[in-house]
Amino acid sequence: MQTENIQTWIFDLDNTLYPAEAQLFAQIERRMTAYVMRELRLAEDAADELRDRYWRQHGTTLAGLMAEHGLDPLPYLRDVHDIDFSVLQPDPRLAQAIRALPGSKIVHTNGDSRYARRVLQSRGLDFFDAVFGVEEVDFHPKPDARAYQSVIAQHRFDPNRAVMFEDDPRNLLVPHGLGMGTVLVGRSPYRPEMAELDQDHGPHVHFHAMDLTSFLEELVT
Repeated sequence: MQTENIQTWIFDLDNTLYPAEAQLFAQIERRMTAYVMRELRLAEDAADELRDRYWRQHGTTLAGLMAEHGLDPLPYLRDVHDIDFSVLQPDPRLAQAIRALPGSKIVHTNGDSRYARRVLQSRGLDFFDAVFGVEEVDFHPKPDARAYQSVIAQHRFDPNRAVMFEDDPRNLLVPHGLGMGTVLVGRSPYRPEMAELDQDHGPHVHFHAMDLTSFLEELVT
C-alpha cells in the first residue's frame, strides 16, 4: 500500500479500534437481546435468535427491527450502548500510528456516534476528523451501499484514494467495489454462510492486519 496515494483513512469501531478481547460488543449483544425480549415480548432464546438473524439478513439487528417491526431507533441505540466502558484502556501506540497517517481520518460505525465518541475517548483516540454513526447515514447500516455513499458524500473524498479498515469481511465488499483499498482487521471467525466472502481469499480483501497497530506502524516507517 502506497500511503502517499491515500487521502482518507476510514476505520470501523467495534473490534477494530479496540481489541476483540475487551468483549465490549458482548455487553451490547446482551442488551440487544434484552431489548428485543421487552419490545417483542419474546423469551430469551427466541429474542437472541432473532437478534442474530436480523444481523445476518439486514446488516444489523436494529435495521431488522426497523424494517420488520417499525422500531424507533433512538431509544434502542441509547439503551444497548449503555455499557461499562472501563474495560477499555488508552492505547498511545495505536494513537501515534493513526496520527502519523497522512490525510484525513474518520470513523464509520454501525453504532451511534455518541457511543463511538465514548469508545474513542476511553482509548485515547478522540482526535478523528469525523465520526459517522448509523444516525449520520440515515440509519442505513454497513454493508448497505447507501451507508458508504453517504459518508463519501458528506466527507467529500475520493474513494479511489481511500482505505477502509474493518473486522467484518462482508463490510469490505462495497468499499472494494467503490475503489477503496480494504484491510481486514483481526481474526474474523469463519462462517459457512459467508464462505463466498472468505477473509483470506476474497478479492475484496486487499490486506489482512492481524494487529492493527503493527500494520499501521509498518505503513508509516
